[in-house]
Amino acid sequence: MAYRYWCGECEFKTTWLNESQTERQQIEHYASKHPGIEPGGHVQINRRDADGVGCLQILGVLVLLLILAAACRH
Repeated sequence: MAYRYWCGECEFKTTWLNESQTERQQIEHYASKHPGIEPGGHVQINRRDADGVGCLQILGVLVLLLILAAACRH
């Protein structure tokens, strides 16, 4: 899974990162841009595979099906 943090005080948001990286960037952002304010905002979760391997697997299956379909035509 990948996570993206949205600041509760301004329009800052992180890129898609793992959970600990997102939390670290949230804390660093608040310390530098909103000192003295408790970190807030919200975290968006991308439940799909962050590495994109799922799409690669689907593409591989489609190519295999095309090869099998072409072989069956003859």
